[in-house]
Amino acid sequence: MIDASAIADLPADVRVALVDFVEAAHAALGFDLRAVVLFGPAAEARLRASSDVNLLLVAGALPADALAALGAPLRLGTLAVRLTAMVILESELAEATEAFAVKFADMHERHRVLYGTDPLESLTPSREAGRRRLQQILLNFALRTRERFMLASGGAGEQALIRALAEAAAPLRSAGALLLALEGTLAAAPREALATLSRQDGAPGWEQVLVDLSAAREQGALPPGRPGTALLELEALSRRLRSRCARLI
Repeated sequence: MIDASAIADLPADVRVALVDFVEAAHAALGFDLRAVVLFGPAAEARLRASSDVNLLLVAGALPADALAALGAPLRLGTLAVRLTAMVILESELAEATEAFAVKFADMHERHRVLYGTDPLESLTPSREAGRRRLQQILLNFALRTRERFMLASGGAGEQALIRALAEAAAPLRSAGALLLALEGTLAAAPREALATLSRQDGAPGWEQVLVDLSAAREQGALPPGRPGTALLELEALSRRLRSRCARLI
């Protein structure tokens, strides 16, 4: 069902989970299964211990019994390799591309087709949709970050801040890649895009913030006192990126 060469560079447990889930999806949906796409870190073979293995399933129709049949395979994949599955109707793709412009722009740049034809090849969000969604994500990040900092200061502890940092990596990196693209810069991997924007921003200490971001995601630990400082520095960076986004025409 899956071309072995499409997943040959992934860990063995991930390969097994992908093969099992795609076979289950085909058995459940039959001809209604149009495509299965791997996106995110796994599509670049850059999985970390905390990384999800993200799939996009595109279907012509979604009968209730087919969705129910995929419940157990999805749960097994989630337990085994943190598998996630975004299930979307073929008729919803264009609308979703505009509504979730940052996510679909990121998916467009880094994905692998595991089954069927590439549903993302001709789908890119409009410039205005990308700008609006980017502003929304950066503003939401600032609001959520302030709340989580307050909760940690109120007794939740530094481990809660480390989790917040780890969760910040994906949305900020994807937002950074889209911002550079909207500015006309050649597409960059999300991690490199955020480093480029931070360097251009010129605020002192940005190199350490990015080190902290990676450490929180990959190791789940930072020196005492550092998580709160790093989180607030990221919040300040998100505000400056939002101002930069607002200047886009």
